[in-house]
Amino acid sequence: MSSRRDWLLQQMGITQYTLRRPRALHGEVSISLPEQIRLIIVAETPPPLTDPLIRDVLAALLMREHEVMALTPEQLAMLPDDTRCPSWCLGLAEPVAIDGAQLASPVLAELYHNADAKRALWQQITHYESDFFTDAARS
Repeated sequence: MSSRRDWLLQQMGITQYTLRRPRALHGEVSISLPEQIRLIIVAETPPPLTDPLIRDVLAALLMREHEVMALTPEQLAMLPDDTRCPSWCLGLAEPVAIDGAQLASPVLAELYHNADAKRALWQQITHYESDFFTDAARS
């Protein structure tokens, strides 16, 4: 039914728009990024920031828990489009749509037992060290 409607609108030269965030119409509120946040951790099930491996990574990045925000991909989509912040994707197949350095690793449970994945994460941190160890203001 909608394909016929789409075809008719196309024939009449009417441009259809698609909402990027249709959930916003259902009352979901957008998420804002507080100024002190220096890293966004994105995972299907965000890990607790008190996890020992997470704490080790944050210590290596010279960050404290209050400078980190853990979100699901759905919550990340609620951030404003112009958000710029380094991110760490845990177990996601695709990179996230946010400006800034992006670290990627397997899910936390796998990262604990995979030395190669840990090494790759540390190499990424080293590669993006200027993004993590500077106080440049976010745009």
